[in-house]
Amino acid sequence: MNGSELVKGMVKHLPEGVGVTGGLTGDGADFKETLVGANQISEIKNVVAIGFYGTRLKVHCGSVSGFTPFGPERKITRSENNILYELDGKPALELYEKYLGDRYKDFPTQCFYFPLYYQTSKMEKGLVRTILGFDKKSGSITFAGDLEQGGTARLMKTNIDNLVSGAEEAAKVCLNAGTSFPDLAILMSCVGRKILMKQRVEEEIEAVEEIFGAKTSLAGFYSYGEIAPIDDSENSHLHNQTMSITTFSET
Repeated sequence: MNGSELVKGMVKHLPEGVGVTGGLTGDGADFKETLVGANQISEIKNVVAIGFYGTRLKVHCGSVSGFTPFGPERKITRSENNILYELDGKPALELYEKYLGDRYKDFPTQCFYFPLYYQTSKMEKGLVRTILGFDKKSGSITFAGDLEQGGTARLMKTNIDNLVSGAEEAAKVCLNAGTSFPDLAILMSCVGRKILMKQRVEEEIEAVEEIFGAKTSLAGFYSYGEIAPIDDSENSHLHNQTMSITTFSET
C-alpha cells in the first residue's frame, strides 16, 4: 500500500492540533502480507488508530535516520505517486546501476544501504525514501512513499554506528521537547535498519534506553514505514529507514 496516501488521508480528516504517529506493519524482509486488528482477529487491509487525550497528557515525537546524503542533487523529472521513473531526464534505475557497480547483482538487499533523500519546496526538511522494488523494462523504482515530480533527490549512505547515533538523537529530540523523562516510549524502527544492523540491532534500543533511563517503559516494532511529524511539529509524514519515537507522560 501507499503509506503516504494513508497519512495524508488521516491528517486531512482529523481536527486541528491532533498529531498522528505510528508505523506500517511488516513481515520481516518478506514483503508479502501483514495482519492488523484491534479487539478482534487480525486481518489484511486493516488500519487501526487509537486516540489519546487529556489535560495531563504530554506527547512528544522524534524521528531521525542516521543516513547522510551524498553526491549531486537531482531533479525528479518523472514520477507517479511512489514510482520514480526519471532523475534529471534519465531512468532512475540507471543511477543505482552506476553507483552500485558489481553490488547491483544483489540489488534487493543493497538498496537498503542507499535510500533517497527526498525534498520539495514545501518541506522544511527532507524525508528518507526506501526502495521496495524495481522494473528493468521501464527503468523505474518503486519506493515506500510518494516522490513528487519537480522535487529533488540525493543518494544516502550510512554505517551501523551512525544508525545507532540516529536512534539516540531521536530520543534526545523527545527529551528536549518535554519537561521530564517519559513514562512510555513507543519505538518504530524501519525493518531496513534491522536488515543492515543484523546482530547489532539491539544497540539502537540500548542507546534509546540509556537516554530515557530505567523508569521509561519501551515498546514498539519494526515497520515498513514510520509515521511521525518532523521536529516535534504537528505535520505528520511517512518516513523510511528512521527510528521514530513517540513518548507519553502525565503531569
